Amino acid sequence: MVNRFAPLAAVLCLGLLGCASTTQQATSGFHRPTGSYRLVVMKPDIAVSVLTAGGLNEPREDWTLTARENVLAALKVQQAKSGASTQIVFASTSAANDDATLAELDRLHEAVGQSIMLHKYTPGGALPTKQDKFDWTLGKLATDYGAATGNDYALFLFARDSFSSSGRAALQAVSMLGCIVGVCVMPGGGVQQAFVSLVDLKSGNVVWFNHLVSMTGDIRTPAGANDMVDKLLESMRDAKAPKKS
Repeated sequence: MVNRFAPLAAVLCLGLLGCASTTQQATSGFHRPTGSYRLVVMKPDIAVSVLTAGGLNEPREDWTLTARENVLAALKVQQAKSGASTQIVFASTSAANDDATLAELDRLHEAVGQSIMLHKYTPGGALPTKQDKFDWTLGKLATDYGAATGNDYALFLFARDSFSSSGRAALQAVSMLGCIVGVCVMPGGGVQQAFVSLVDLKSGNVVWFNHLVSMTGDIRTPAGANDMVDKLLESMRDAKAPKKS
């Protein structure tokens, strides 16, 4: 059996640490595109694991496949709400059919996204040349893909979710008892981390980025996947929308 926390550890988290979901938008002055354009939704980069008593994340392929299907379905629901003039396509969702370009784009997006997380959101991690601006790109690989496919924008989503094993949960419960007597060393529980990017395939630039870190939620369920996607895309939906030039 796995869960996000042991029950007593959950009480500590909610009472002392503040475990609510958090999202932030990195870009400034972003205007979501409108008018006639073509958006490709890339295959969600998803992995779900179990957090062992020793603190190791062990991948669970069955959970990952279910979560990916749920997140993809949630993205389809979200994109169906777009304007009628928006043409939306979905990249291959079968590993057997993925070509080298799509796989390379996914890896590049993960690397760039992790760089944004490090240098935009980590205290002390800001790069001197990027402190006052948002300037990240997928470069020529993205522009070549856009030219070959006729797509104007690409939406990428990266997510990792983990859940405490029964052994980890028991360790958290014992640690909670230690807190009561004044020796408080609380092992971490499972965590949900995700980021999403909108890439302009004409320039290759990441024009919008959002991230989420949460101690709650479960993308193995349709409701949990919908909730995560809603939180990630909410600020893009609410952005001002001038005509695309």
